[in-house]
Amino acid sequence: MPPSSDVCAVLTAAGSGSRLGCELPKALVSLSGRPLLWWAARGLRAGGVGTIVVTAPASCIAEFRAAIDGLGDVLVVAGSDRSRQASVALGLAALGDRGADTVVLVHDAARPLTPPQVTARVIDAVRAGAGAVIPVLPVSDTLKTVDASGLVTGTPRRADLAAVQTPQGFRWDVLMRAHEAGASLGADEAVAATDDAGLVEAIGVAVHTVAGDERSLKVTRPLDLALARLLAGQEQAD
Repeated sequence: MPPSSDVCAVLTAAGSGSRLGCELPKALVSLSGRPLLWWAARGLRAGGVGTIVVTAPASCIAEFRAAIDGLGDVLVVAGSDRSRQASVALGLAALGDRGADTVVLVHDAARPLTPPQVTARVIDAVRAGAGAVIPVLPVSDTLKTVDASGLVTGTPRRADLAAVQTPQGFRWDVLMRAHEAGASLGADEAVAATDDAGLVEAIGVAVHTVAGDERSLKVTRPLDLALARLLAGQEQAD
């Protein structure tokens, strides 16, 4: 899908690589010869995204710019060390003023292998009229709610649950209103809103879903990285 000028994205990439056992930022960890950041940005571009803003650690701006060199209209700005929400807000500010109907995505560099088709589904759903769209997968494990002492307090129905992925997509005006409201949240509320869709829910806007993909795994621990490397190698072989 060719990149579109009315679609932009904030690509969050300020996470550390500590849980991977790496000293460099997670987004710069190699995946089949390219950093995770490059794979994630390339996937967004192939899914139809025009302008991409990457939020990076302030000390690594030059390295991040080098990592995505050649991918077109990609801007790297310093993120926040306070929270993901604050980093996304900085990315939105770097995008400047956009029209209300502009489609804006928020994606994680830690999901480097999200297929372009998932991104395209999210974009299409926003263009069709949804104010907010998230890709999801069915939950296969039995989940429990557990209290602070470790006792099980309940078993939610799996049919009522979904595992959420990124990129999440929004109308520009919806996401901006959500972040403006989110900036005034108390500490407990801010923790509860762990993604941008949560901020949108908090202002009363319906969040729609589209099908996610198992390849859109989040690289957090060494086993995740090993699987991502296997999948990336298969993709290159194909």
